[in-house]
Amino acid sequence: MKFEDLNINIHLLRAIKDMGFEQPTEVQEKSIPVILEGKDVIAGSATGSGKTLAFGAGILNVVQKKQGIQALVLTPTRELAEQIVTALKKFSKHDQFKITSVYGGVSINPQIDALRSTEIVVGTPGRILDHLERRTINLSKVKILVLDEADRMLDMGFYDDVNRIMSQCQKNRQTLLFSATVSNEIKELAKRFMNNPVQISAANQVDPKKLKQIYYDVKNNMKFSLLVHLLQEEKSGLVMIFCNSRRYTDMVAKNLYKNKIDALAIHGGLTQQKRNSIIAKFNSKNAFVLVCTDVAARGLDIPGVSHVYNYELPNDTKQYVHRIGRTARAGKSGIVINLIGDRDHNAFSDILRTYDLNVQRVEKPHVPRIEMQAEPRRSDSRDSKFGRPSNNRWPRKSFERRR
Repeated sequence: MKFEDLNINIHLLRAIKDMGFEQPTEVQEKSIPVILEGKDVIAGSATGSGKTLAFGAGILNVVQKKQGIQALVLTPTRELAEQIVTALKKFSKHDQFKITSVYGGVSINPQIDALRSTEIVVGTPGRILDHLERRTINLSKVKILVLDEADRMLDMGFYDDVNRIMSQCQKNRQTLLFSATVSNEIKELAKRFMNNPVQISAANQVDPKKLKQIYYDVKNNMKFSLLVHLLQEEKSGLVMIFCNSRRYTDMVAKNLYKNKIDALAIHGGLTQQKRNSIIAKFNSKNAFVLVCTDVAARGLDIPGVSHVYNYELPNDTKQYVHRIGRTARAGKSGIVINLIGDRDHNAFSDILRTYDLNVQRVEKPHVPRIEMQAEPRRSDSRDSKFGRPSNNRWPRKSFERRR
């Protein structure tokens, strides 16, 4: 199937061709015709599946210039909001709609000014509510409401906020919900706010045949030494290294840099300007290693990631699936490397028990000891409700028999 077969408006079709897209992804092929019919949609899709173009086609089909805010996209993170705005501006370059991003961590006054004349708003729930309370945003003319990464928004505790925002939009709008998983809370939202939604599922963009997963059983005091060795020895493209806390993320990145590995850290404790700068450097391949937390990384569509390292295993098993979905995409091979220290055994056992994964054990090579500087304190800060102090001592638990 080609984009011409999806009944997309001529201006968007020209923009798609300008961007070099030739064929729609599965989620685009399945959802765009339904969206253009004006139906509510619940779509199961992961980051990188092409969902922004899917709901963008619906938005650009109904929005008119100088008619107030007619489209609202809710996202869990600032970075995802900026990525969506960038994509929508490219898709609408032949229409020149006014598109505004709205999120916290930056001055609210420029947003207030922009909201007076914008047609499309992309924002996080907290700042959208702030504008509603200030009466600086009017959602009464919203024709199409999009919830992107809906499962993540609810995981982050935005359920009540999303409810309040949805209740401020006109009832006869179209609602599009995109989520990697469909939880009971999402079903409740759909039942309350959606009109006979069409459910669409798309296969994961990750090719399991091209995804290799391995783990090293390593003592905590040798974990960083092994990481440095692997990064120096591996021929890799872009690398993402996941940690559970802001402090550990900073510490790992700083120590990698001291060992002549060009690494950047990103987490929720950085200013928005700094986070934008880091993502721009990584996407432009001016840096090749990104050390991150789940909150900071979720929703970022970063192509070309060849290696994903789990320096710490997440406590929540769903986060593991989101992490490994960063690589082995678009027909390319990828590898996930788990560094299983003394404190990771319980989490790893839970992951293997929950999902049918082929994770192969690899014997740890002999590597010289590298001392890390600035060990985290016990009051280690978290970057999500699933984070845990990295120095929390978990009882060792055998997972060999659970593989």
